[in-house]
Amino acid sequence: MSLLIIVVAMGLLAGAAIHTSLPVFLAAAAGIALWLAAFGARERLARARRH
Repeated sequence: MSLLIIVVAMGLLAGAAIHTSLPVFLAAAAGIALWLAAFGARERLARARRH
C-alpha cells in the first residue's frame, strides 16, 4: 500500500513539474537540493558526536 502511495505522489509531483516554467522548476530543485545537503550534513555531525 505504501508503494502505491509513493508512486501516486511521484506522479503528482512530476505532473506539477511539467506545468511549471523551467526557471521555477530549477529554483525549486535547487532549494530542495540545498535542504537535503543541510539535512545530510546535520545528520553526519550528529552521528560523529555519538561515536
